[in-house]
Amino acid sequence: MTDYQAAQQELQTLRDFLRWITSRFYEAGLFYGHGNEDAFNEASQLILSTLKLPVETLPDIFLDARLSSAEKIQLLSLTEKRIEQHIPLPYLTHEAWFAGLPFYVDERVLIPRSPFAELIESQFQPWLIDPDDVSQILDLCTGSGCIAIACAMAFENARVDAVDISAEALAVAEININKHAMPAQVTAIESDLWLALKAEKQYELIVSNPPYVGADEMTSLPDEYRHEPETALEAADNGLAIVEQILLNAADYLTETGLLFVEVGNSDIAVQERWPETPFLWLDFEQGGHGIFMLTQAQCTEFAGRYRSNAAVQRT
Repeated sequence: MTDYQAAQQELQTLRDFLRWITSRFYEAGLFYGHGNEDAFNEASQLILSTLKLPVETLPDIFLDARLSSAEKIQLLSLTEKRIEQHIPLPYLTHEAWFAGLPFYVDERVLIPRSPFAELIESQFQPWLIDPDDVSQILDLCTGSGCIAIACAMAFENARVDAVDISAEALAVAEININKHAMPAQVTAIESDLWLALKAEKQYELIVSNPPYVGADEMTSLPDEYRHEPETALEAADNGLAIVEQILLNAADYLTETGLLFVEVGNSDIAVQERWPETPFLWLDFEQGGHGIFMLTQAQCTEFAGRYRSNAAVQRT
């Protein structure tokens, strides 16, 4: 008899399962980088999501509730997959939380975990002086659409374009756009960055969480990351290829007072070393996270001009 078969027979209450799953997660030495801090929180999230209970907390009144046979089998099956295959929990429950909102996710998209949530909840202040003036927002590399949808909720008068090169990712984004009743405010667009966007379109705010992981860092990622789409994580040129294309063209799509925010994570040092003349403003976060910079439209214009001038000199 396996441990899972014994658990199905011996464990009875939600409290039993919480203790047992927590112990198994600790024992397995899992990685918790997709929404939870430790084995206990991971076990709690697994149980609450699977049993369709409120995910904010575990009510005491349910702790001694006995589980049905079907519920036991489902919980133990997901626990086994989490441990044996290192599948991130949100892919097992098909639910991830971002900026206080639930989103559908599967292995077509990255699992939301960006510090952009803190910026969105504060409406990008103090850098964005008057949020009421924001009418157009662009989310490049939208993935699940979580950033675009959260922006739409934070800026009720704004239209948001959610752009991604992956048709599969956009299919997930459409699920979330409909889930949050946002089709009138958020538009999913299949495009390789700027290529399919209208040249005359201007945005007060452009945000992007693009692929930025370099080849060396990819080899050191925990097993859980192997379930996420590689093309949404890794970028060529030490992780900077896509960031470079964003910087080169952002000025053309920003209003004169527009702002660009880009997440580059652990590639922040590489960004600064590659473009030392660019005055990136690196943001601090009270809720944790790092690696997001801000540039104004004028600074993006300067970047593009300097880049093209240097390229012309190299050709001569």
